[in-house]
Amino acid sequence: MTPQKKHYKLVITIVKKKQANKVVAAAKRGGAEGGTILLGSGLGIREKESFFGIDLMYEKEIVLTLIPEDRVSAVLDQINQSAKLYKKGTGLGLVLDVVAVRGIVHSRLDLDLDEEALDMTTDHAQFELIVTIVNKGDAGIVIDASKKGGAEGGTILSGRGSGIHEQAKLLSMIIEPEKEIVLTLVTRENVKKVLHSIEEEANLNQPGKGIAFILPVEETIGINHEMKRGTEE
Repeated sequence: MTPQKKHYKLVITIVKKKQANKVVAAAKRGGAEGGTILLGSGLGIREKESFFGIDLMYEKEIVLTLIPEDRVSAVLDQINQSAKLYKKGTGLGLVLDVVAVRGIVHSRLDLDLDEEALDMTTDHAQFELIVTIVNKGDAGIVIDASKKGGAEGGTILSGRGSGIHEQAKLLSMIIEPEKEIVLTLVTRENVKKVLHSIEEEANLNQPGKGIAFILPVEETIGINHEMKRGTEE
């Protein structure tokens, strides 16, 4: 029997500090299998912009949750109720389309995912963004694999998170392993090769090693050398 293919979505939730764990727990109740938390700062609608003339920025937590399309409504509902996003100033969430996924190996439903959706992106798009989430210390492997596949490099972010294979506890407290998130902007013609290289070199076909997915890119700035190269070719 041919494994069923799934279409995935990326839910991004931005909340105040110390609220991310609540978001991850809510997402799991809605059918998600984990989440990755990034630290940031920002200014919300109900937060003061300055104090005695000093500009203020407030600590934020950003939660990345990759889920099958058919679970989006349930996950959003759970997050909205748990984090009270229906109230002003508590945070926000958004959903992005995901072109292709690698690294989900625990379910037969996900084994046969391929890059067919890449051919459905907008015709004028020349780039795609590969997002790879791995354990701390493995980002260098991802960068090297990306370059081997034809990319020029990548940007590394630090975060934490827990997935289906990471359920360790210490004194009844959940231990959330540190993560590294690698953002790799690649030309559309190279994206399949780069994604395959990352999957092979970072062993994403093994449980608990990480996950990679592609987000469509509509416009870019600041990469004139790649645009010039494409024109010359």
